[in-house]
This record gives sequence, C-alpha cells and structure tokens, in this order.
Amino acid sequence: MQYKRLFTIVAIVTLILLIPLIAMQFTDEVKWTFGDFVVAGLLLFGVGFLFDMIMRKVNNSGYRVVLYVVLLLVFFLIWAELAVGIFGTLFAGD
Repeated sequence: MQYKRLFTIVAIVTLILLIPLIAMQFTDEVKWTFGDFVVAGLLLFGVGFLFDMIMRKVNNSGYRVVLYVVLLLVFFLIWAELAVGIFGTLFAGD
C-alpha cells in the first residue's frame, strides 16, 4: 500500500513537471532551466509527501483540512516567491 502511494506521488509530480517541459517546445514564453525543474520537483515532492503524512497521521478530519489548507498556502507563497519575487528575498525570480 505504501508503494502505491509513493508511485502516485511520483506520477503526479512527473505529470506536473511535464507541463512546462512540453510548453517549452512550443513557445518562448516558458524558459525553465535544469535548476528550475530540480527546485520545482523537490518542492512538489515535499508537498506530496507531507500530504501523505498528514493523511496517515492526523485522524481528526477538521485538523486534517486545516493542515492541508496551510500546506497549500505555504506552497503557493513559496512558488510565487521563486517565480516573481512577491516578498523581494534573495530567492526571487527574474
């Protein structure tokens, strides 16, 4: 059962990362480097594994929903910071 969850996480992350890879073949608007794919993959894998851990460890559905929302919010804030620099940190994108 655990390998099925791991396979599902890997498959979803791979499909998500294929979107910019395919888009780069058709347009010059998407310009990801190898480092961009690595960082995005690590971030997506981390979120996927945390989702799985929350699902396995937290029994109260109310707490589970709150943790999912907080995790997604943090994920989107980090993604936005890396993409366009909404906070102006050193990790901000171009």
